[in-house]
Amino acid sequence: MRRFILLIAVLTLGSAAQAKDLTSRLAVGYANQFGLDEELPSVALRYFPNGEYGLMGALGVDTTKNNSRFGFSAKIMKLIFKEDNLNFYTGASAGIVSRELAGKTNSGFDLTGVMGVEFFLPGLENLGFSMEAGVGVTSVSSEVRFRTIGDHPLRAGIFFYF
Repeated sequence: MRRFILLIAVLTLGSAAQAKDLTSRLAVGYANQFGLDEELPSVALRYFPNGEYGLMGALGVDTTKNNSRFGFSAKIMKLIFKEDNLNFYTGASAGIVSRELAGKTNSGFDLTGVMGVEFFLPGLENLGFSMEAGVGVTSVSSEVRFRTIGDHPLRAGIFFYF
């Protein structure tokens, strides 16, 4: 319920914001999109070389004894619709993941396809909040996991643009 109220408040307050042109902009933030059994928050970078496409890299590491996890992914995003205070995009990512269970480390891949939106708040036009939905597949060792994706801003990512 708190998340719903927060989302409504953010969308309502964001109506006066103006999305900035992201061309040649670099952003630093976080994401939490790896398809492992447990969450793996990651540090992420976004860069928009032009007004149509964006690139994102994410790195997540957790060195917990007997339960370590690692993930690295790269994503390409295509802006498909621009509003005054938000951008709609589609994207695809590919990454490598690793996890340790019972003292044995297994590695694999993580693939996703998403539709997303990034919105900006008034007075904080350099701060972007992302939400995404789509599908993904993760394969670690011989285990393959198919999943749907529905990520809110605190999971899909928050980015500060320079």
